[in-house]
Amino acid sequence: MKVEFVDQDESVQAVADNIRDTGVVPERYVRSEIKADPVIVGAEGYNLPVIDMSRLLDPQFTEEETSKLGSACEHWGFFQLVNHGFDGGLLQQIKADISEFFSLPLEEKQAVAIPPNGIQGFGHHFVFSKEQKLDWVDMLFLATRPVEERSLAFWPTKPSTLRETLDKYSLELVNLSVQLFKFMANNLGVNQEALLGTFKGLPQSMRINHYPSCSQADKVLGLSPHTDGVGMTFLLQVNDVEGLQIKKDDKWFSVKAIPGAFVVNIGDVLEILTNGKYKSIEHRAVINPTKERITIATFLSVQLGCMIGPLQELLKAGEARYKTLDSIEFTKGYFAAKLEGRRYLESLKLGK
Repeated sequence: MKVEFVDQDESVQAVADNIRDTGVVPERYVRSEIKADPVIVGAEGYNLPVIDMSRLLDPQFTEEETSKLGSACEHWGFFQLVNHGFDGGLLQQIKADISEFFSLPLEEKQAVAIPPNGIQGFGHHFVFSKEQKLDWVDMLFLATRPVEERSLAFWPTKPSTLRETLDKYSLELVNLSVQLFKFMANNLGVNQEALLGTFKGLPQSMRINHYPSCSQADKVLGLSPHTDGVGMTFLLQVNDVEGLQIKKDDKWFSVKAIPGAFVVNIGDVLEILTNGKYKSIEHRAVINPTKERITIATFLSVQLGCMIGPLQELLKAGEARYKTLDSIEFTKGYFAAKLEGRRYLESLKLGK
């Protein structure tokens, strides 16, 4: 599967450093739509649902917490997962390692730079044309699972502990995602294996994001509005700088992450599988004027070649609301839509 990308060798950190001298944001980064979009700040009712993994696993509370999980997936498409059982030392180590990587000189980070038309590696991702507005972010994108499909040439060797830490973190998230998928299946009333079967092998990738500060933060966007073309995403805040915004009721609102929690969101694939019951929600990242922001987004996806469509068990009471297509066609279409909001997902709906 081939996707054409351009302009991947420009570092946003270098652009940010230059702005400190010139005071001018390059035109390709200026996003006029930011000021036009209303943003809700601190309004009642705009707090993400919180799901407690320990209650999901406790027979005394599992039914109640599973119902909360289903409601969060159906009405929000996002939730914060607490008491998830991750080793605290591992979380601290991966945060330290990622922070150290992004603090390296640019030439050292470029040792794992994205090759032409590549996806994995460090650099500026998902640039489709010379005219496209650019996001204010440098990324390290890695395929992490299955292990045999890793391209270690793109895995940094500095700091020396990073590869091992990423491997452990990746495995822990596989186990956590399997648990969540099972509780989702229970909530949906479908066979657990029917849901997990779509994610056979649990393909996983990571997008590790560095958002440099920008003194003119109201002119730039860290990530353009988009949905995730995967099954489910786990977001970990590496530092305490916020920036995630979610679109609800046609307005943007800022997410305040609970320390140590994962922010989990439903992807396009899971919306299709559930025939629209669970929602894949548009989100974006904004920039802090004085502080850098670092996050790790881990994606649980499907194997290339598998079929993506509404689960048959959910069609007993009605018709399919989405097309069924193979994952290669789905992925090509997702990238062809240039990550523009929900445009591609909406195009897959039937009977519009």
